[in-house]
Amino acid sequence: MKETVSECPLEKAVLLISGRWRALIIYYLSKGPMRFNELKRANEGISHRMLSLDLRELEAGGVISRTVIPTVPPQVEYRLTEAGEKLVPLIDQLGDWWEDTHRRPAEPERAVA
Repeated sequence: MKETVSECPLEKAVLLISGRWRALIIYYLSKGPMRFNELKRANEGISHRMLSLDLRELEAGGVISRTVIPTVPPQVEYRLTEAGEKLVPLIDQLGDWWEDTHRRPAEPERAVA
């Protein structure tokens, strides 16, 4: 994770979930455990490398857990931890905030003369 400029817990939290994909990864995992390729399909446009990096950072931050399923070839499943579950309502509220404050008002109908 990047270096923080303060000891503010908010800065640390934002650094952990910031980026284009991390909140989406948390959102999809809130629906239940997923394998790597399922997450990749759900997040169209994310590269293999970026998904790997973001999953590692979220795991290091205690937001998700990684379980290796002993099959041939081995499969990996990701799920939210208890700490990750606590983030879900916050991410939902952030999405609601965006919709409430950035929704374009309907254009008024123009009278036809």
